Formats: sequence, C-alpha cells, structure tokens
Amino acid sequence: MTPVVLIAEELAPAAIEVLAHDFDVRHVDGTDRPALLSALSEADAVLVRSATQIDAEAIAAAPRLKVVARAGVGLDNVEVPAATARGVMVVNAPTSNIVSAAEQAVALLLAVARNTASASAALKAGEWKRSKYTGVEIQGKTVGVVGLGRIGVLFAQRIAAFGTRLIAYDPYIQPARAAQLGVRLVGLEELLRESDFISIHLPKTPETVGLIGEKELALVKPGVRIVNAARGGLIDEQALADAIAEGRVAGAGVDVYAKEPCTSSPLFAFDNVVATPHLGASTAEAQDKAGLAVAKSVKLALQGEFVPDAVNVQAGGVVAEDVRPLLPLAEKLGRAFTAVAGGVAASVTVEVCGEIVDHDVTVLKLAATKGLFSSVVEEQVTYVNAPHLAAERGVEVSLATQAETTDHPVLVTVRGALPDGRTVSVSGTVTTTGPGRDVIKLTEVDGFDVEIGAEGILLFLRYADRPGVVGTVGTLLGEAGINIAAMQVARREAGGETLMTLTVDQALGAELLTSAADSIGATAASAADLRDE
Repeated sequence: MTPVVLIAEELAPAAIEVLAHDFDVRHVDGTDRPALLSALSEADAVLVRSATQIDAEAIAAAPRLKVVARAGVGLDNVEVPAATARGVMVVNAPTSNIVSAAEQAVALLLAVARNTASASAALKAGEWKRSKYTGVEIQGKTVGVVGLGRIGVLFAQRIAAFGTRLIAYDPYIQPARAAQLGVRLVGLEELLRESDFISIHLPKTPETVGLIGEKELALVKPGVRIVNAARGGLIDEQALADAIAEGRVAGAGVDVYAKEPCTSSPLFAFDNVVATPHLGASTAEAQDKAGLAVAKSVKLALQGEFVPDAVNVQAGGVVAEDVRPLLPLAEKLGRAFTAVAGGVAASVTVEVCGEIVDHDVTVLKLAATKGLFSSVVEEQVTYVNAPHLAAERGVEVSLATQAETTDHPVLVTVRGALPDGRTVSVSGTVTTTGPGRDVIKLTEVDGFDVEIGAEGILLFLRYADRPGVVGTVGTLLGEAGINIAAMQVARREAGGETLMTLTVDQALGAELLTSAADSIGATAASAADLRDE
C-alpha cells in the first residue's frame, strides 16, 4: 500500500514535488477540525505550518501515523510528548529562517541609523525635510552582538562587511571560536558601555527574560541604537521607551514583543523607533526552505532512513527499554549543568554508573549534550544537531561507564571542566514508583549532596551559611508573586559554603534573580528550566 502523506496547509510546489512521485499526496484544510481528524485516519504522515493543531486528539485519530512535520522552526502547535508516546517522529525545519532573521536585524539597524521609516512617512505626508532626518554611518562604529548563536553569527558576518568593529556577549561560546569570527568577547556591561549599535540574538529562557532593563540601559553609551529581532521580552520595552525619551538611546529597531500580537506599545510613540510585526521569518525564501526541508525529512522517515531534523528520540534509532527512562534525566542534567556552570565548558564527561551499562548507553551522551545547549542557542536543539553545536563551540563531550554504584542502582553524572580551571558536576537518578511512573531527581550539585525533583524551574543560590537566609529569599520571592514548590539547603559545614536549591512555579527574569542573589550576598546564582518540552 502506498503511504499517504497529508498536507494540511499550503506548501511550496517544490516541496510537494519531493513527495508526489513516491506517496499518495492528499490535501485538507488543517483549520477545519472535523475534516482534519477524518483525513488523519488514513495518513502515514502529516505536514503543517502554524495554523494546524496536531495534539493528542489528532494523533489518536491517526492509527497509521509515523511522522508529523512542521514547516517552520517552532513546534508550539505540535504536541511532541503525545507523538513520542505513540512512537510518531516529529520533524521541523530548524535552520529555514536563520538567514531571513539575520537579514531582518541588519535591515532594522540600517533603517534606524538612517531614519528611513520616519523620513518615508514624512515625505508621503507631503513634507520635504532633509535636515530633520540626518542619520549616522555605521562604518567605523562598534557593533555589540548579544548572543553568538547561528543567527548572531550570520548577523555579525554581514554587519562586518560595513567596516565595523565587532564585540559580543555570549557566556556559552569559547573565546577562540569568537576570535575565528573576528569578534571580541566581552562582558555584558562592557558591551553596553562600548557599543554604538547593539543587536540582540538570544533565545528566550528564564535567565534571558528582562536581561536588558532599566539598570542595563543606564550603562549604555549615549546615542546608542538598539535592535531586537530575536525574542520579545529580552529587553524591557518600557525601560527602552524611557531611555529613548530621555535621549540616552538614539533609536531602536524592534521586530518582537513580550506579548504578541502587539498593536500597542510605548515604543510606538517615537519616530526614531522602527517597529515591525515579527517579520524575521517572513520571506518567500524562508517559507520555501521550510516546506522543502520537511518534505525531504518526511520522505526519509517513510523510507526508514536517517532523519537529520527529527526532534524526538526516535531519531536516535533503537534504544533499550531500560535506557529510555534515563533520556530525560540526562537531558535535564545537561540543562542543570549549564545553569550551575554559568558558561560553556571546555570539555564534558557524561558518566553512567550501574548495571544499565550492560546496554548501549551512548544515547545518554547525546541527551546530555542536547540539554547542555537547549537554553543557550537560538535554534531547536535535537539529538542530531547537538554534537554539531558542541563542536562549533569547541566543547568536547565524552562518555564514561562503570558497572557498580554505591548509593543508587543507576547514577548519571555530567561533569565538566571550565576554561578558568574549575570543575562542575551535576548528578541524578531515576526511581520507579509504579508502572509508568518514573521520578527524576538530582542527587548532587557541584559537590553538594541534594535530593530534589528535577522538574519545573530550579534556582541555585550559593552563599556563606548564616541564619535568616532562607526567610530572606522566601520573602523576596513571595513579594514578587513567585511560589516556591520545593526547597533544599546543603552545606559543607556549619558557617561554610552553602547551596540553596529551590523549585519555583514560574520563571524569574534576570533582574529578580540578581535581586535574590544580592539580598543574601550570594557568590553565584543561576536558574535552570527543567520543565518538560
């Protein structure tokens, strides 16, 4: 029987051509729910964009379904856990829009530098006022790039052609890699003080939300122009509007907003703000690339071949039943390690201990590597591209196994050496409380013994042991409306170095995390988002 490929939204003709010769290609309006569910009953694959919801109900209606393909970067409309539970592969097009996004940032920077939008509007309104819209050149200026992921690198390469000096803030990239790109790595405060132009290219994580707020904007070089075409909420819109009103910031280019759709913002009141409605991926080329990429992935999947852009575990091939519960553990340990380390490691070892090593546990190294980068790069991190991301950043990841453990039947540790010589480690295990009920928990964080569930958003605060610290932190979070779900304090000795680990119900912005650390004189503070994707 010829496999049925269901196309639920409009795709480029080239994408359909990839599938037409080998499969029974059918079309349905994905927004017509009854029609979609009916058509899924015979589908082996379904291709969608952003309007079609492929949730647990849709997956249950498709007994033959083998692959769900999202022609785009995000997966908000695909219920990945439900697909994984059914053994359905999920693929997307993680690099389809990176060129378009980088070019949008360049376009916004140029438009802000030359007052293009306001001058155009004035001329169309019958005004010819050349002197009013005098701009600035970018040649010879210092451009600060906040985030050197794939889009940040593409932006830097393009803006370098204008004869600019490039500096960047990214704690998750090695200085040698930045040097290869012709970029000098600096701290965030130094970048804010030195840059004539700033372009933001970070993912949206608990630690990056509100990264640039009132305090940071008070540090900027007078006359700076700021561009955000990455994610809304990374820069405080009201604080940016205030800085523009006060003349500290000469202009801004904004493509993304904390809440979207956005038709009202304090930034819209300024002629020297170029505002666009999230157009980063809105090019014909990006849309065509996305459709073509997922069509090729669907073809590979239905032919039983390797799929580079699979985002769930089926991409890794056959994994032993006993190993599968350790996959989320290893990934969460990778995320926690990155948070605790506060930067990229020069090398990382994934240590697996217990009788489980009788099986092939190589996939746990992949899972941990995926976790290492899931919160620090712009693109979707998969089991396939995680090693490439590590190689790009000069991070060597290895696997070590040992048949015996002491306290736990199975123990996984992510241990890494940082460029400054420090060694950081995070350990965890999985316990089974009933059929299909696995509990993942952390057992060690950087030498401190802990026992806390590896779920939700975890805060790590390191400080000198003394009375009243727990109450101070609890009060501060309570006043901010942040609920604490769990807390554990571990210390090496009375009055000595102490680690407080908290599970909270919602993400903290960078400013609140800093306030919490300052309130107790913490020597280190970080947050790890361990929520299931």
